Amino acid sequence: MSSNSTAILLLSGGLDSFVNTALAREQHCTLHAVTCDYGQRAVKQEIAAATRICRHWNIAHQIITVPWLQEITRTALVNRTQQVPRFTATGTALNDVDRAHASAKAVWVPNRNGVFINIAAAIAESTGASWIVTGFNAEEAATFPDNTATFVERTNSYLEYATLSHPRVVSYTQSMTKADIVRCALARDLPLHWCWPCYEAGAQWCGTCESCARFQRAVEHAGGVFSVLAQRAPQRKD
Repeated sequence: MSSNSTAILLLSGGLDSFVNTALAREQHCTLHAVTCDYGQRAVKQEIAAATRICRHWNIAHQIITVPWLQEITRTALVNRTQQVPRFTATGTALNDVDRAHASAKAVWVPNRNGVFINIAAAIAESTGASWIVTGFNAEEAATFPDNTATFVERTNSYLEYATLSHPRVVSYTQSMTKADIVRCALARDLPLHWCWPCYEAGAQWCGTCESCARFQRAVEHAGGVFSVLAQRAPQRKD
C-alpha cells in the first residue's frame, strides 16, 4: 500500500476507528475523516471524541447527517424506547453465541455500514482518495456480518462497478480481537480515554452495554492497565 495515498476514514470515535485512524496515519499521507450522525444515542459523545482525535492529528473532519436512517431504524441503538442489552466484562454472556446474536439484532441499524461506505466512496471518488478505512474486528464479526472480511471483499467488488475510481475498503484491525486492538493502542501510547466505546449518552461510559463490556474485557486481557478507566471514563470536554 502506497504511503503517498489518500484515505477516507469512517471515524465513529470508538476504539476500533480510533486505532484504525492511528494505523492509517502510518500508511497514508492525506486523511479525511467522516463521522455520521444517524440519530444514535451517543451521537454527541461520538462526534466529540472524533473531533478531538482529528484536532490532535490535524485531520480534516466532516460530520454528515443521515436523518432518514434515523427515521427507519426501530432498534435500540436509535430508538430510545427500546432497551440496550446489558453485559458484564467478567461474566460468560459475551461468550454466549445465542445471546450475542440477540444483542446484535437488538442494536442493528439497517444497512448502516453499507450506507456509510457508500457515503465514503462518493467522497473518495470526488476527492481522488484511493482508500476507505473502517473499524472492523474479528470478535464482532462473529455476530455482525457487516464486520466480516467477506463483507469487505464483496464491497470492494461492488465498488468496482459503483465508482469509476474504484476506491478500496480496508480495516487494519480486521483480523484482531478487541484485546489485540487495545494492545495495538497501548503499543502506540494512544490515550484510550479519548475514544467513546459506549452505546449510551451519559456523562460517563455506562460500563454495561455490550460495547463497553467488550472494551473493558479487552483492556483487562491486555494487561488491566486501564480497567478502572474502561468502566467509568469521564466524557472529555476539551
